[in-house]
Amino acid sequence: MIFISAEQIAQTLGYADCIEVMRAAMARLSSGETKQMLRQILPLDQGRMFGIMGGTLGPGGPFGSKLVSVMPHRAEGGPPSHQGAVVIFDPVSGAPLCQLEAGMVTAIRTASASAMATDVLARKDARILAILGTGEQAWHHACALPVVRPFDEIRIWGRSPDRARTLAEKISERTGIACASCSEVAGTVAEADVICTVTGAAEPILTAGMVSPGAHVNVVGSSFDGPREIDDALVAAGRFFADSRASVLAQGAELRHAMASGAVTEAHLLGEIGDVVLGNVPGRKGPEEITIYKSLGHIVQDIAAGYHVYEMIRKEGGQ
Repeated sequence: MIFISAEQIAQTLGYADCIEVMRAAMARLSSGETKQMLRQILPLDQGRMFGIMGGTLGPGGPFGSKLVSVMPHRAEGGPPSHQGAVVIFDPVSGAPLCQLEAGMVTAIRTASASAMATDVLARKDARILAILGTGEQAWHHACALPVVRPFDEIRIWGRSPDRARTLAEKISERTGIACASCSEVAGTVAEADVICTVTGAAEPILTAGMVSPGAHVNVVGSSFDGPREIDDALVAAGRFFADSRASVLAQGAELRHAMASGAVTEAHLLGEIGDVVLGNVPGRKGPEEITIYKSLGHIVQDIAAGYHVYEMIRKEGGQ
């Protein structure tokens, strides 16, 4: 078994490649090829969590597990919010092939999955990207989404104006796209074509009245049934898609709250993003529709991304 560091993952797992890996993995999930256990989350103290996930890419494919700690209140400049390990096993021998640092795998595959969903659901003429949040996922989303749409402008909002300003400067330097920080959520998303919520907000920060017709929204920040980033009215206003139907029905806070309030029924969840990729469910039907992708993140994404890294490193090493 080989150990693959965060630095090796960052050097090997490019966004463009990972977007296609996510496209294939989500299609396999929606076709029924893959299997995964519903994630187990053990609450700790002070908002911290310990997560356990297991799954397989399907017959003849690798299988594995992920153990990860989530520390949302990390200090500025401290360790990543997600730390842990992804262990992937050989489908033939059953032996462990590799152990990957989980934080970097999670960061890149999550943003790449959002970029893939954006490619599938957003308007082709999308030019303005708004990102709500200033953490790791804000950075990775800003790097990944321009792979699928030629944005002219990126806007950043965060509770800390200084962090938003610093991140905007970093993004502009990295992408070559004009990027500015904004002081209010409403101004950040005004006329935005694509919106990504990647915050730790406990209550909705994005409401239906803020979102322009034709926008696509990636809802990413909440990973369990509790904190919500968007309100019931926005859930109801959009064509709503999940990364995994079973998982979002069980743990997707925004949809579950909207269902409990009577704003929508279970039928409002139109399908999985993999269903849209496969052509089994229509995505965007018109330029004025709002589309919503709810991301929880899944072990099949980790296994697919991690196995891709393993294969690339093995080829480079001539093994």
